[in-house]
Amino acid sequence: MVPLKILKSIAQKNEKKILLIVLDGVGGIPFNYGKTELEMANTPNLDKFASISETGFHIPCSYGITPGSGPAHLGIFGYDPFSYTIGRGVLEALGIGVELEENELCARANFATIDKNGIVIDRRAGRISTEENKRICEILKENMGEIDGVKVSIYPGKEHRFVVVFKGEDLEEFLTDCDPQKEGKPIPEAKATAKSSERAARIVNSFLKRAIKVLSKEKKANAILMRGFSKIPPIPKMQDIFKLNPCAIATYPMYKGLAKLVGMEVLKTGDTLRDQIKTLKENYNKFDFFFFHYKKTDSKGEDGDFNGKVRAIEDFDQVLPEILSLNFSAVAITGDHSTPAKLKSHSWHPSPLAIHGEYVFPDDVNEFHERAFRKGSLGVIYSTDVLPILLALSGKLKKYGA
Repeated sequence: MVPLKILKSIAQKNEKKILLIVLDGVGGIPFNYGKTELEMANTPNLDKFASISETGFHIPCSYGITPGSGPAHLGIFGYDPFSYTIGRGVLEALGIGVELEENELCARANFATIDKNGIVIDRRAGRISTEENKRICEILKENMGEIDGVKVSIYPGKEHRFVVVFKGEDLEEFLTDCDPQKEGKPIPEAKATAKSSERAARIVNSFLKRAIKVLSKEKKANAILMRGFSKIPPIPKMQDIFKLNPCAIATYPMYKGLAKLVGMEVLKTGDTLRDQIKTLKENYNKFDFFFFHYKKTDSKGEDGDFNGKVRAIEDFDQVLPEILSLNFSAVAITGDHSTPAKLKSHSWHPSPLAIHGEYVFPDDVNEFHERAFRKGSLGVIYSTDVLPILLALSGKLKKYGA
């Protein structure tokens, strides 16, 4: 990738607008009828977009590497995913609006159900309602207080999810999870994987024991699980590096958190595509970079629901003309990674990519899917190359060198 210090030296601000559409996990591999989900989907509008674009693929991290959502998104935001590691606790906290400080240790948490022997019988406490979550979080807040000088804050999320933030000195993030990852096992204590995290492990385990004691009379949410212990990494902002005024339109906490971490303003929006488009239109004049995230393609892929993923792609295709009716100088439509329904998980396969702008040289591709994009002029690039191309198409990069 181009070093950030080089991009910073040649980036320039103007009024042109960039749209980055991420169809999460959209890429696939042949499955039903020997076709991918994109091949099976009826996508006249995506096909039309491909016909006026340069097409190909991007690799989120490197060949053969299956990325998590964090590194996958960082790459298409222009950051080397191997240089900036962001834990899930931080992402979840930022995504629900928690303002974090550098000395705070975050954990992504679930309410869970354990039996009388301390064995986890439901990792999600029956997927309790968000309102029930808020009630139980208040009980924890009222009964917790400080632990050895460390302030513990609890923030409810959706359904069974919440965030725990530990604020104090000498709290390092090198900890194992307090989560067995499956039912039928006891909740493991946090263990320090580095000497610097031994104090943090003691604090976390004290909190875990207190929480289980406080929740002992709850029928469903009588225990907690914690994972993804992390702190905010020192990551430069998009405003500083790329001279952008960026925003994000996303519905899930983690993607909001990622966007906020790199300096995007996370816009309030509803849960539907129609809500997201309304938000995009209302804020069009306020920003020059728009990150538009669509989750449903990834969710269906992880469920192994091939036909559901096809429908999710078709649902997005129907609204694409309305999105493109706004005047963007450069538009990219891609995934952060591939989530083939055949695998029911993220994969290492390159993600389909189409980029349109006034100065592109459209190739001879007229369909939006993996097999067609193999003929595309972009070939296979790294995810970190996507943003510089969009910046160049928008006149936001000066010449490099004499």
